[in-house]
Amino acid sequence: MALFNFGKNKEEKQAPSCAYNCGCPTSDATETVTECCGTAVNGICCIKVLGAGCKACHEQFEYAKEAVKNMRLSVEVEYITDMAKVMEYGVMSMPALVVNEKVISMGKVLKAADIKKLLHKLGC
Repeated sequence: MALFNFGKNKEEKQAPSCAYNCGCPTSDATETVTECCGTAVNGICCIKVLGAGCKACHEQFEYAKEAVKNMRLSVEVEYITDMAKVMEYGVMSMPALVVNEKVISMGKVLKAADIKKLLHKLGC
């Protein structure tokens, strides 16, 4: 029995599902979810902050909530500290910011204005 399965097909991996269980299309890990279900607001289905519970991760969570509030979006920001769930995203440094199941930033704390700019670049 091998410790590592290097021959595992990408089709066997599953992309993390949306936190809102809204039926987002997540057919395989190589496909980036750009649209969510009918609950998407301005193209945003879900925003998540992945962290270990440290001060920097809490700051990222607060800045993300501030950016969403400033943009007047009615999307809830989720804070995930479960390391098993964090690892599903392939994140190796935290905090990380996930929008529509796509990691858009990791390893640094983004201010609310920076998050707002990133969301605008994503078409929000």
